[in-house]
Amino acid sequence: MMIKNALISVSDKTGIVDFANELSALGVTIYSTGGTLKAMKDAGIPAKSVSDLTQFPEMMDGRVKTLHPVVHGGILHIRDNAEHVNALNEHHMEPIDLVVVNLYPFRETIAKPDVTRAEAIENIDIGGPTMVRAAAKNHAYVGIVVNPERYDAVLAELKAKGALSDGLRFELAKEAFTHTASYDMAIANYLAAESGEGEFPHTYFSEYKKMDTLRYGENPHQKAAFYKECEASTGLGALKQLHGKELSYNNLVDMEAAWSMATEFTEPAAVIVKHTNPCGAAVGNTIHEAYVSAYEADSVSAFGGIVALNRTVDAATANEIAKIFIEVVMAPHFTPEALDILSAKKNIRLIELTPLAAGQLTVKKISGGLLVQEEDSMPEDVASYEVVTEAQPTAQQMKDLLFAWKLVKHVKSNAILVAGNNRTMGIGAGQMNRVGAAEIALLQASGHPIGQIDEAATSNSDRNAIHENLTREKPQVPAGAVLASDAFLPFADTVEFAASYGIKAIIQPGGSIRDAESIAAANKHGITMVFTNVRHFKH
Repeated sequence: MMIKNALISVSDKTGIVDFANELSALGVTIYSTGGTLKAMKDAGIPAKSVSDLTQFPEMMDGRVKTLHPVVHGGILHIRDNAEHVNALNEHHMEPIDLVVVNLYPFRETIAKPDVTRAEAIENIDIGGPTMVRAAAKNHAYVGIVVNPERYDAVLAELKAKGALSDGLRFELAKEAFTHTASYDMAIANYLAAESGEGEFPHTYFSEYKKMDTLRYGENPHQKAAFYKECEASTGLGALKQLHGKELSYNNLVDMEAAWSMATEFTEPAAVIVKHTNPCGAAVGNTIHEAYVSAYEADSVSAFGGIVALNRTVDAATANEIAKIFIEVVMAPHFTPEALDILSAKKNIRLIELTPLAAGQLTVKKISGGLLVQEEDSMPEDVASYEVVTEAQPTAQQMKDLLFAWKLVKHVKSNAILVAGNNRTMGIGAGQMNRVGAAEIALLQASGHPIGQIDEAATSNSDRNAIHENLTREKPQVPAGAVLASDAFLPFADTVEFAASYGIKAIIQPGGSIRDAESIAAANKHGITMVFTNVRHFKH
């Protein structure tokens, strides 16, 4: 379609003067409004006012200027429909073949800390979206440009062909409808918040932009893509990849888990994750000390894991990481020396990102709907914790209990975590009963992880025999080890089981109707038990 007349009215004036100048040089008549018209006239571009087109003045502080039949008839008429063309000529309308519009800065306005509702409302564009939608609907005949990054492509086609191709007009129309949908969503979310609907409005809107088509999903037969929240400035939506091959679906899922754990701590912390659960986590005086301790917590499982560090990666830490195969290393920053060391490994992904913003919503897709909730990030009120046993925790026990409590909430329920000396020792994740989770965690903490049982066994009978021997021998956890449970202990059996392995301190939410039985068992074995009164299920 040949371009004879263009209507240009933009809030974002990036590149608009140069673009309009090129259009004018191609013989296109330009109509414009307000500040856009002034910018073009100041640049010597022979643009005309929309009022010259409509023979009607702009009014009401610019609220009414393009909302006119002459404008919309010029945009919407079907060029090969005789009735439409006759109506156009009868009412002395000019065809408008190109519409270049982007909208009032509503998002930028409401982002201001002191914005009033009146200011926000005044920045809701009406004429702009109307023109955009009209031109996009009639894209068979009209070009619509809402993105300054498209100016070069439009000019290239006009110079090469003298017209815009069907394909480009269609692409521009898709982009235009996305533009107005996004704009309306921002308005709807703002008004919902203003009306007091809170974090869970009657209609839930959220906007995501595709970042990558992934090689596959959880398994090779599943297609997948990575979308980022359009407003994301922290977390994985704002990650910066410095090195390595493309991220996979499973990488990103594990990275979310690892980063959430590492950023729980204010002191230097390292977390190594496999299948969203920590296989080793530790804090230290330095990030190097924390990483070495986390690796030693379970060096077998660390192979092929995801490493998250909450401090800058230095050369010493990079040299330790480089000793084994690691899929991803995440940190706020890498020193140049660390980057050189780790970049020598071709496939390792090195990711810089900022700490997560607190108070976000988490979304889980279910068939036919979404589950939306606040993230599990409530500040822990340690002063409200209760020591419910005769034995009181030592300072070191309390330190280790708090360390374990921060991590167990990130382990799949039912979850039991054994820790000591600022690092994890054993983790029982995702079990159908709490004693089973405790058994896994305690066996691992005592130096007999379930994995070793499997490696030593050649049959089910062998495995059962080895397991029975371990149970009969009741190997002991290292002195000082503590145990954390993500939810209350429903019976005394977990306490009895922990006592048989030498556990002397337990932290749990409390709240079971049989709490008294668990407390009595703890008192019998000289165990100190702390109730937090907060549950941390993770499904």
